[in-house]
Amino acid sequence: MGLTITEKVLLSHTRDKEIYAGKFILADVDLALGNDITAPLAIKEFEKIGINKVFNRNKIALIPDHFTPAKDLASARQAKILANFAKKYRIIHYYEVGRMGIEHALLPELGLIKPGDLIIGADSHTCTYGALGAFATGVGSTDLAGVMAIGKVWLRVPESIKFIYYGKLNKWLTGKDIILYTIGDIGVDGALYKAMEFTGEVIRNLDMDGRFTICNMAIEAGGKSGIIEPDSFTLEYIREHQSTKVSVHQRDLKSDKDAKYTEIREYDVKNWKEPAVACPDLPSNIKPVSELKNIKIHQVVVGSCTNGRISDLRISAKILKGKKVHPEVRMIVIPATQNIYLQAVKEGLVEIFVKAGAVFSTPSCGPCLGGHLGILDKGERCISTTNRNFKGRMGHPESEVYLASPLVATASAIKGRIAHPEEVF
Repeated sequence: MGLTITEKVLLSHTRDKEIYAGKFILADVDLALGNDITAPLAIKEFEKIGINKVFNRNKIALIPDHFTPAKDLASARQAKILANFAKKYRIIHYYEVGRMGIEHALLPELGLIKPGDLIIGADSHTCTYGALGAFATGVGSTDLAGVMAIGKVWLRVPESIKFIYYGKLNKWLTGKDIILYTIGDIGVDGALYKAMEFTGEVIRNLDMDGRFTICNMAIEAGGKSGIIEPDSFTLEYIREHQSTKVSVHQRDLKSDKDAKYTEIREYDVKNWKEPAVACPDLPSNIKPVSELKNIKIHQVVVGSCTNGRISDLRISAKILKGKKVHPEVRMIVIPATQNIYLQAVKEGLVEIFVKAGAVFSTPSCGPCLGGHLGILDKGERCISTTNRNFKGRMGHPESEVYLASPLVATASAIKGRIAHPEEVF
């Protein structure tokens, strides 16, 4: 029996001679990451172990990105714990405010992720890196502490589901719509502890930003990970962001034809006629945008580790140029990294946003998890390019969050209600 791409990556990180779904393994970790919310807990547990060094100061990344720049004393203390730990153990990949970005956009941008890597992070959206052909998954803070100490993680090899997408995306549809329609089909637990392998002609024709978006939201279907086989788009991205060459093994990493899957799901994307919107209070509560045109909104967020990359900002600015944000709506645009911020300035995107009446913020997770820079009050509604819309996720438990692509979010900002982009473009 052949192996899936996920099984191949995991096997290469053990001393085992065979691997299969359900087997427990102790695997070597290429990169372990934590942020200002999860890493302080890991650091506390690490200190309990009583050792005086980390396993490899080059293979740990600490990113203060959730409540930063610090919004209050509690968040300042959290960030300080990261800074102190990084200094004490001379962690190479610690990125202070001004050099940081949202971790899941920053680390690929810095060239720290390669095809075939095994990445763990104390953040559920670590699965984003599967877009580059890595096995990447979120873990608890105690697991992160253990990895920082010994460089290994204990895992159960996940079963895999293959998702195949045929055809050509209709106008106005993006990677965000692909994953929203998929989650709408299988539900928030449809891939529970399984590796979601995305493939087919639609995926092969999708740019890297779209692939990052898809793998980022694998966790919203309960997935242990999301992964896409490396191809020419992947290798081009690696060449642009890394100085090291990709090996033949990494370049040819793919599932065997006789690999075993628990399920294979196939989609003809021509059946998806219009953009999807996830309605409160689950990412699986999917409706086509045309059914939601009577939903008035108070806030729009374009950003996050899901859709805060430069292509997302370009799309949003293209729709917004020469228009105005609705007078009863606040629009918040958050670039995912400092480089993206700078690129948006160079291209004149920031001017477009500001002239339209939007706020252009420093890189941050911001309101995505109810942090800051856009908390909702009781009865308020937001349409956002983020990845979760659970009850109270962005503030008051009686507020509502709708999830959509930057195209739909920006059109909605102009109309003051949920809108199809063709209404304004």
